[in-house]
Amino acid sequence: MGQSRPVRIVVVDPQPLFSRGLAMLLPSLSGGRAEVVATTCSAADAATTVRRYHPELALVDLGLPAPGGLRAIAAIRRTEPGVAVIAMAGEEDRGPALRAVHIGARGVLSKTAEPENLLTPLLALVEGWAVVPGHVLEHLAATGGTARRLRDQLGDEERRLWRLLSTGRTLAQIAVEMHVSERTVKRLIAALLRRLGVTSRTEAAALAGQSGLLDGVVPGGRPTAAG
Repeated sequence: MGQSRPVRIVVVDPQPLFSRGLAMLLPSLSGGRAEVVATTCSAADAATTVRRYHPELALVDLGLPAPGGLRAIAAIRRTEPGVAVIAMAGEEDRGPALRAVHIGARGVLSKTAEPENLLTPLLALVEGWAVVPGHVLEHLAATGGTARRLRDQLGDEERRLWRLLSTGRTLAQIAVEMHVSERTVKRLIAALLRRLGVTSRTEAAALAGQSGLLDGVVPGGRPTAAG
């Protein structure tokens, strides 16, 4: 039986030395099970690089210069949803690490870890596991209950708007489905985001998933009736 193809990784990191070092060490440390196929120092180029090289994993440093690591993660998740994204965070990045998980990162690893200590969690991520620090898990457990309580406090039309917003509808599509103008949709979305305590559609979608609001929604399909 032939040897399986190595796990392909794209590294998005502001320090070329780190990226080159990981690219040199990972094949030998993994016994040929993982390899870095491309690197970039630019958050703006992250999604394009991932689309070009078709990796299984994208390793993204949260400390990237503007537009930043969180924007890079969101762009990758939006354009290449099948790629597992891993955020690299420092001890001071607890807030950004949590936000990274909210917007779709499957794991959070320490940016100070030695390359040999990255191998096991990277391979676990490919197998579908989530790898996150304990403090992030604790917060996610707490916010899941908070999100459900928040969902229950919303009216039917607010929950309907939240579903539409979280399933990728455009402003025009939401306006048609809710029988209002696009200007009204913008106003309603702004009010909903304030009530949810988030600042973007991506964060609203993550919170909707935690709340159970999307449990009856088929990916790519229409939301079920409000309940």
